[in-house]
Amino acid sequence: MDIEQVREYTLSLPGVTEDQPFGDDNITFRLEGKIFMCLWLGSDKHDIKDSEPRLALKLAPDRNEELRAQFSAVTPAWHWNKKHWNDVYYGQLEDSQVMEWIKESYHLVASKLPKLVRQKYI
Repeated sequence: MDIEQVREYTLSLPGVTEDQPFGDDNITFRLEGKIFMCLWLGSDKHDIKDSEPRLALKLAPDRNEELRAQFSAVTPAWHWNKKHWNDVYYGQLEDSQVMEWIKESYHLVASKLPKLVRQKYI
């Protein structure tokens, strides 16, 4: 997947919005105002592995540990809470895997919404 495909897929999920509250070097994706993904746009200022494309996903702590152990392209998120967030170097992974994890992050955030709101997304 390239950066536009990641963005288009994420915006195709119901209720997703995007903004840039942290500056021009990333885009955050939200569901009902809650961030579930941050897509880095490649600024050297915040790029750990040179210019490798990456995104940060919010997942359950045990799931984060599991993915880090299984995939070298998944690391603790550089600029986020490392217990709850992973950096995913999506250019090193299969598209279907990246889409699955984006949806998993989306559903995690949706599951924490109030019941009446949550019903729209799960």
